Amino acid sequence: MYTPRFTTSRRVLTAAAGATVLALSLGACAATPGGPAERPSQGSDTTGDAKNPFGVAAGSTVDAVIFDNANNVAFFDTVTPTMQELHEVDLKVTPSTQIAQQVQPRFVAGTPPDLLHSAGSGSIPVASMLGDIEDLTSVTNAMNLNGEPIADTLYPGVLDLAKYDGKLAAVNYSLNVHAMWYSKSMFDKYGWEAPKTWDEAMELGAAAKKEGKYLFTWGKEGSAYYLSLAIDSAVKEGGRDVLASLANLEADSWSQPEVQQSFAALKEIVDAGYFIPGGAGTQFKAAQAQWSLKQEALMYPTGSWIEGEMGDEIADGFEMVGAPAPTITTESALPYEAMRFAGGNRFVVPSDAANAAGAKETLRVMLSPDAAAEFSRINKSLTIVKDTVPADGFGSTSLVSARDLLDTAGENAFAWDFTDAYPFGDDKTRIWNDFLSGSIDVDTLTSEMQKLSDKIREDDSIVKIKVGK
Repeated sequence: MYTPRFTTSRRVLTAAAGATVLALSLGACAATPGGPAERPSQGSDTTGDAKNPFGVAAGSTVDAVIFDNANNVAFFDTVTPTMQELHEVDLKVTPSTQIAQQVQPRFVAGTPPDLLHSAGSGSIPVASMLGDIEDLTSVTNAMNLNGEPIADTLYPGVLDLAKYDGKLAAVNYSLNVHAMWYSKSMFDKYGWEAPKTWDEAMELGAAAKKEGKYLFTWGKEGSAYYLSLAIDSAVKEGGRDVLASLANLEADSWSQPEVQQSFAALKEIVDAGYFIPGGAGTQFKAAQAQWSLKQEALMYPTGSWIEGEMGDEIADGFEMVGAPAPTITTESALPYEAMRFAGGNRFVVPSDAANAAGAKETLRVMLSPDAAAEFSRINKSLTIVKDTVPADGFGSTSLVSARDLLDTAGENAFAWDFTDAYPFGDDKTRIWNDFLSGSIDVDTLTSEMQKLSDKIREDDSIVKIKVGK
């Protein structure tokens, strides 16, 4: 998802290679202010023709499989006419909610789609596809439809979110800001403020209960959003070394004091009854509607895609805005304003694609300003393309908030996605449903998460990325 008005000299989104991402500072990899980013020459799969750099054949078809979200489908409906106009290319889009189940047999058969949008709970981790997908550096080195080098139009550092040993394995099209989202109008009505510490969160939970409301809600597929919240809080409390230990799958990493404190803070909220009961048996969007439409819960921790995802299931006058994850104490290593960002909407081009040229051309169109702005308008979220969102965020308070949160975080923005990039999968969802339901304690939660990390660490078939401390 995108953010308007960051300059290239502003610290932007840097990370240590696609899988286990750890951002340093937003400016660590930025270009020299005022100058273009340095980039290698275009790859050997380009023609030298700026208007058709990949040599896509006129009249050909691009077979694209995308995550089945109504907004994604609507966005591709805007890309299709451009492909027709440019090259008379037919963009055949197949939506799916079970990406792995539908696409993995095609990889095995040697007939994968040309363009794959690996997203959703049934997605395929990029790290597991490295030997079967193209390096997309040639795409980001190509000119966009406005004649500008794509690499120069992106937020500095965002491409590193999908680099493995120098290979740009995917394009993370959206830029997600992870926050605790709430209704500004409701908070103004009751005189509430977003909690800056977990102690303040407990106080807010008590205030909510007096009004017949809950602090949080969750749905069975989205239980791990609270894992993300706990990690963010622990990282802010103890600093980037805490994240590096977790991301590197170190022994006893889940027993770090800051992680334990964060888990304990959430357990206190669970035990106080400040979660809407029954989340483990509630579909995630239905649970989210308890917050956004019925307003039975005050806050919901997730990415900045949430407004676009909920669509009409948002109460009139809601005024959705985000707040940083709480710190554990007021003496945290990173300030309260520190924010997590992450890449989302991962697109890959399989090496055996029948029309790889068409897939790369589709990405070139998507990475042009007009298409990026349209994605942002439809999805109410940021993309990796700079300066494509107006000051009013297309009327979206959440989009404006996401932009402002990143701007305020500055050098204290950080990124990670190791629990998605590595196969924690259904196990983490099950464990966190148990924890939020109150059926397991912090010690069991810690033990179960450590078992997952240890299993992945000891599996030599899984590509590992070392994150520096």
